[in-house]
Amino acid sequence: MRQFELLPSEEPTPEAAGAAGGGSASSPGPAGGGGAGSPRRGRRGSGARTNSSNGATVGYERQLWQMADALRGSMDAAEYKHVVLGLIFLKYISDAFEDQHAKLEAECAQGADPEDPDEYRAVNIFWVPPEARWARLQQNARQPDIGQLIDQAMLTVERDNPSLKGVVPKDYARPALDKQRLGQLIDLITNIRVGDQEARAKDVLGRVYEYFLGQFASAEGKRGGEFYTPRCVVKLLVEMLEPFQGRVYDPCCGSSGMFVQSVEFIEAHATGNGNGASGRARAQISIYGQELNYTTWRLAKMNLAIRGIEGQIEQGDTFHNDRFPDLKADFILANPPFNMKDWGGDRLRQDKRWKFGIPPVRNANFAWVQHIIHHLAPTGYAGFVLANGSMSSNQSGEGEIRKSIVEADLVDCMVALPGQLFYTTQIPACLWFLGRARDGRPPSGQKKTLRDRRGEVLFIDARKMGQMVDRTHRELTDEDIQTIARTYHAWRGEEQAGQYADVPGFCKSATLEEIRKHGHVLTPGRYVGAEVQEDDDEPFEEKMRRLVAQLREQQAEAARLDAETEANLRELGYELR
Repeated sequence: MRQFELLPSEEPTPEAAGAAGGGSASSPGPAGGGGAGSPRRGRRGSGARTNSSNGATVGYERQLWQMADALRGSMDAAEYKHVVLGLIFLKYISDAFEDQHAKLEAECAQGADPEDPDEYRAVNIFWVPPEARWARLQQNARQPDIGQLIDQAMLTVERDNPSLKGVVPKDYARPALDKQRLGQLIDLITNIRVGDQEARAKDVLGRVYEYFLGQFASAEGKRGGEFYTPRCVVKLLVEMLEPFQGRVYDPCCGSSGMFVQSVEFIEAHATGNGNGASGRARAQISIYGQELNYTTWRLAKMNLAIRGIEGQIEQGDTFHNDRFPDLKADFILANPPFNMKDWGGDRLRQDKRWKFGIPPVRNANFAWVQHIIHHLAPTGYAGFVLANGSMSSNQSGEGEIRKSIVEADLVDCMVALPGQLFYTTQIPACLWFLGRARDGRPPSGQKKTLRDRRGEVLFIDARKMGQMVDRTHRELTDEDIQTIARTYHAWRGEEQAGQYADVPGFCKSATLEEIRKHGHVLTPGRYVGAEVQEDDDEPFEEKMRRLVAQLREQQAEAARLDAETEANLRELGYELR
């Protein structure tokens, strides 16, 4: 993945830092290697790290977040999110505009017109009218009417750029928004170069935007999951599916993280490091997404726009108003809401998507699974997150639906995830991978055939992987992700991934007959067995004598400390009874 450096001119000024004050945040973990069938387990760690493509932070974003969060005051994180991200987006399009404006001014002698909107649209840069340019907002940041000026800027940007209609926030003038803090926030954002050519090449705004999304998700807790899937989970899905080319679909796309990561994957693999591959990546995949929540849909549109990614992102209820009814996708990536109860299942009892059984009215898990299967192309693959209960539940006919899907030979791989990955829930989660062409036909964008895997399913138990990044959140490292992905690729017959072998406690290739014996339960722990424990070669009798002696030493030390504590208390006038 791409790495970034903080340019001197990108540093927030001392004045802005002083106005902003403190704050706190944690930054995600480091990168690494890994190989098929050789997992590395359970290292723990916490605090800030200096480099992580997985968490998209090198300290710069964390510094900005601390200052921006200090300006939040008592405002709810869910509300403040749109204030901050809307301003960052406006700064981005203004910077990109000014960069192109300077180029056109230098070319006036050749007939260029810096005030012609078409000069900008021709190179996929948003036209920013004079009243919306960041310099004007910066000059007026301390004025009491700054809220009205920002709203006016947003309205004119929407007016002149139809693709942004309804996307940017336009309620900065509301009385509840402290205008002094708003001015300080503008001062802070002013010192981030996010939209000039150099910053765009480094994806400065992309990494700031994504980091802020993650921090807002953490601040909002359960509600944060409506718009954000942890980057390490998204990256694992993308690395396993390898969406090099074709139609990519997310039926509950949140803030579009799956699409952003898919484009980054193609860029990284196109040249080895992503340099110069941006345009080709965008041309190789077509993006389709749907999001129920209107404000989250706006975040998704902005998230794609700041990276120059085009996609059809629709707003609406995926179950009751499927905006892509005829789509057959080559790759589907999704993180649906876990165990969703109020999905209107009672109004969809005879829906054509329920090929494997009618899903329960009070749990949408298998409605999502069957919706995804319905939209898969003949050689399509899907990877998605579900609650662990989906692998074993027999309630309300779920077991029969799962059995039908397994017997249809659609399940390719199951991955049990470690706990504490998600901001939204402590419910354990898993990854499902489905494929329509398990006979060896290659996925879209790949030429080499794969191994015929019909009648087999790969089970991976990754519950012991990852490392703690703060007291409550765990993250899969790049090494973990590569280990899991390479194991899957080796199993399905990709030559460059090496030779697959079962690893007790980690991975197992099970036959359909074995799965039938387990009642079509798909929990990896049932199949992978116990991890092999290394024999230390110490004879049992000797080990017991050593351990007993060690216990006695510890008991004696405990008694000494108890006596010392009692003596100290007596000196202070306290007696233990």
